Amino acid sequence: MARYPSLTPVDLRFCALLRLNLSTKDIAKFTSLTVRGVETARYRLRKKLDIKDKESLVQFLIDFK
Repeated sequence: MARYPSLTPVDLRFCALLRLNLSTKDIAKFTSLTVRGVETARYRLRKKLDIKDKESLVQFLIDFK
């Protein structure tokens, strides 16, 4: 992603799972993380993508072109 060069391959994989609209529990099972670990990853991803608190991370990823 040229617009967000700070994203790692792990971040991109996580973005793909979020774009599929999987629940936090499903992502935790798929990635072998805890639910808290997924929540932390979502928080870090929001910071890297500079998404405001009121904006949906999933909707941002779905609308991203």
